[in-house]
Amino acid sequence: MTNKTIIEQLKKHKKQPYLDYRLKSYTEKFTDTLFYTLFDINTDVEKNLNELEKQFDELVNLACWETEKPCKKVWQNYVAKLPSILEKLNLDAEAILNCDPASLSIQEVYMAYPGFYAIAIYRLANVLYKEGFPLVPRLMTEYAHRQTGVDINPGATIGASFFIDHATGVVIGETALIKDNVKLYQGVTLGALFVNKSLQKTKRHPTIESNVTIYANATILGGDTVIGENSIIGGNAWLTKSVPPNSTVYHTPEIKIKTTSNA
Repeated sequence: MTNKTIIEQLKKHKKQPYLDYRLKSYTEKFTDTLFYTLFDINTDVEKNLNELEKQFDELVNLACWETEKPCKKVWQNYVAKLPSILEKLNLDAEAILNCDPASLSIQEVYMAYPGFYAIAIYRLANVLYKEGFPLVPRLMTEYAHRQTGVDINPGATIGASFFIDHATGVVIGETALIKDNVKLYQGVTLGALFVNKSLQKTKRHPTIESNVTIYANATILGGDTVIGENSIIGGNAWLTKSVPPNSTVYHTPEIKIKTTSNA
């Protein structure tokens, strides 16, 4: 097979006219600029907001494929919400500092905690998602996923003072609803009970009421599943049914220890 034939066949099978991977790299650059604008003390906010608007225009040109949708108007709505997003993120950081005995300072939380970074990018992406500009928010949270091991769909709804400890392996689905003062540990999954394309527009992921703690590797599935407020879900628990408020749920493993004697 000649090179010419190979090239022709490759072109024939490249069927996605809008699949421009610059969108992915530009989104990552936008995400980094946005994060530093909000948190880095040496970053000039005014200068960076102008730069962010230019970067956002690039994203619009690559991602807004339906010309009748006013994607460019999204930026003004979005930037006006940045102060309230930052206010929520400061509460998240304080929740981590107050709940984790290993945290030495608030600066450490902002700079070194993967859970905080994943929450930050989720909150920044969620507002864009609600503005009806879905692909860029998904690329933003996937960027955070790659760096932290935390997979939060930008469509999820998460309340104030959210804390993810250790972070790795956490999965939060698109229609999950998490209320205030919730704590998750590593490996927690808030997922769907069934995987079926016909369920796309339905609530598929659980509701977690306020003041709930969910320990490592617990799995909670289903759109009708509600974890009542002030409940504690122990590690490795598997739940597909609702739990009333003020409950404690735990998994009891069978552990066998075999010893050998040298007699």
